[in-house]
Amino acid sequence: MPILIEACVDSLSGARLAQQLGADRLELCANLNLGGTTPPAGLLRLVRAQLRLPIHVLIRPRAGNFVYTPAEQETILAEIEWAAAEGADGIVCGALTAEGALDTALTAACIAAANGLPFTFHRAFDACPEPFTVLRQLGELGAARVLTSGQAPDAAQGLPRLRELTAAAGTVGILPGGGITPENIGAILRELHPAEIHFSGTRLSADGQYRLPDPERLAALIAAVRG
Repeated sequence: MPILIEACVDSLSGARLAQQLGADRLELCANLNLGGTTPPAGLLRLVRAQLRLPIHVLIRPRAGNFVYTPAEQETILAEIEWAAAEGADGIVCGALTAEGALDTALTAACIAAANGLPFTFHRAFDACPEPFTVLRQLGELGAARVLTSGQAPDAAQGLPRLRELTAAAGTVGILPGGGITPENIGAILRELHPAEIHFSGTRLSADGQYRLPDPERLAALIAAVRG
């Protein structure tokens, strides 16, 4: 089976470029320079109206850690319901306890709020001290996949753990992502033979304040996957 390519984008131009170059699915967010936050309503509506690709929407109310206050939890659940109503094809979210364990109550509520849409637990997973326990719990809760760099700064450095997670995943798909570049993607593909892969193919703006779509970088990544 061909490897499914998920392009992470935070702009309409990035989404258009990803579709043009041959991505299979979008993760739509805002503020890639901050690791991604919930996209604005206008962006989701434009991408949904103009593009044909499936859209998985990141729900993250702020940058920083993944331990959320009661008010933030309310916001997360409301935004999941909003994204589903706006035509999202999947939800990407994640929440932890102060100890780094899975916030099972909030995660279960998020999956319920997604109302049948596939649920990806994002790279909050990489902050968990007991990843195999969390992986098992996510399977029990009905998560579709985990986005992970193998608990390393990037997926290339996390290859040993990514292999272990893939072997232990059960019903939960392992979506390698994080720091994937044209220079390291070959090793990731050879070592993991993943069913799906996630990258952004962006570059920093000249002032270093935000990320821009990089046509050459994204094209090189997609070409490496397509062989």
